[in-house]
Amino acid sequence: MTTKDRSLQALGLDDVPAKQPLTYPGRPTTEPSLLTGGELLQLDVRPLRLGEWYVEERQEQQRLDEALADLGQVGTGHRHPVIAVGSNASPGQVAHKLTRLGIPATVPMVPVRVHGIGVGCSGHISPAGYVAGTPYVDPRAETTLVVTWLDSTQLKAVDDTEFPDYRRAILPGDAFAMTMPSGERLGGAYIYFSAHGVLADPATGQPRPGGGDQAQLLAALLAGSARLRELLGPDPATWVRRAGADRALRERGTLVFGEEGWVLPQTDFLPYVDDASELRLYDDLPPLDDSLPRRA
Repeated sequence: MTTKDRSLQALGLDDVPAKQPLTYPGRPTTEPSLLTGGELLQLDVRPLRLGEWYVEERQEQQRLDEALADLGQVGTGHRHPVIAVGSNASPGQVAHKLTRLGIPATVPMVPVRVHGIGVGCSGHISPAGYVAGTPYVDPRAETTLVVTWLDSTQLKAVDDTEFPDYRRAILPGDAFAMTMPSGERLGGAYIYFSAHGVLADPATGQPRPGGGDQAQLLAALLAGSARLRELLGPDPATWVRRAGADRALRERGTLVFGEEGWVLPQTDFLPYVDDASELRLYDDLPPLDDSLPRRA
């Protein structure tokens, strides 16, 4: 029986950036978890594949795949691993995206150490009015990012929220090392990257860091452009209110990013763009080494 309140509200993880743009990117899960029924249950990491980890706070000790089956959901092997950059790492945002469409928000979410990927800011203004995060290739980077395991219906729903502003690629684990808390090196995982490029920091010419305080980011962008101040200013609250209500304003603001010379093109992910009709499953992506034993 559950001994602790694991609701998103009790855990402080119920922010929904789609409703409150200045909270973007929301609060990510910081521990291996199973999002289900508005709760975030801890996973007991084992030196095995994800489905063999145990779910805590259940009436009896259960492997994750058994718990998913009891909930009427497909197991981890038939789910798609997707690296979350931005609000898709936030349980509150994921639950909102899925439940508003009538889709069960039952999703394993695991922080994974990823090499070669930095987090920047997309070169566009999102429908909610915020400037979202996007990954970019940086061979020197080592970042902890949440991987979500989505079933086919959930992935289609997330696709619909990301396209056409983002494209989906599949990153091979031999080029981008992705290490689970169990020690497993993932054979690959999907990732969404911006079709609008990455915002550059005018002072350095390098990608502007993303994933931080949204109000601070918008204030910096306003301070750097008189045209943005005229269009969306004078402050971040006004920006998200006006941009979220007016598609034409968002499009004009996005154009200003380019006119200010702030946008770096995104080309490094293009070799990994995945347009295949058959999407890869966790079972299709075996670990890169034999360090994990297999259950008999």
